[in-house]
Amino acid sequence: MFSRKYCIRAGGISVLEDKFNDFAKFIEENKNQRKFEQSVELAINFKGVDFSKQANRLNLDVLLPNGRGKVSQIAIFATEKGFVEGAGKHGVQVIDGNSLASIASDKEKLNSLLKYNLLAQPSLMPNIAKQLGPFLGPRNKMPRPVMAVQDLARIAGESSKRVSIKNKGKFLPTIHCVVGSEKMDAKMIYENIREVVENVDKAVGSNRIRSVYVKLTMSKPMKLM
Repeated sequence: MFSRKYCIRAGGISVLEDKFNDFAKFIEENKNQRKFEQSVELAINFKGVDFSKQANRLNLDVLLPNGRGKVSQIAIFATEKGFVEGAGKHGVQVIDGNSLASIASDKEKLNSLLKYNLLAQPSLMPNIAKQLGPFLGPRNKMPRPVMAVQDLARIAGESSKRVSIKNKGKFLPTIHCVVGSEKMDAKMIYENIREVVENVDKAVGSNRIRSVYVKLTMSKPMKLM
């Protein structure tokens, strides 16, 4: 549940808790309106936070309790035998870590990376940052280093639940992330929203959250807070 500190307003009314029925109605009215499965997206706007200062910038990984509703494709940049074999055991696509320069010079190959949740053998991270960082960084798609082969099973299992929350643009006072899909139960999506808001609150403080909106990919937004 959202604790009261997130949403107390005049009269002691908990705005977010009172919005669940409206939220469920919003999902019901807007789902199945397109020829594809829409994602449910959250936007949180801030006040009184100077994100141009390094200490204030958000860089959070949040595990959604109910996942994002879609099975993610996962790929790992690797060269070492252990990582390559481990990836094969867990259904993780391997991207040859020796091919970074050729990927960086090929627009089609670069764009193909965007369909994956990316992982990387730690020793490759500096070269990935150099070769692919200019493309992946602004798109919030930099790979997550896998510190040991034995971590692959756990990380692959968490991949469809993990969302990355980072400031974009020129440190705009807002963040966006996916919190589910239109095919999920509204209660499950709402639990995911709670998890994100609680983590963001811990990072910046609830008094610095100006507003919270939710929308489907192609719908108008609904204000939750």
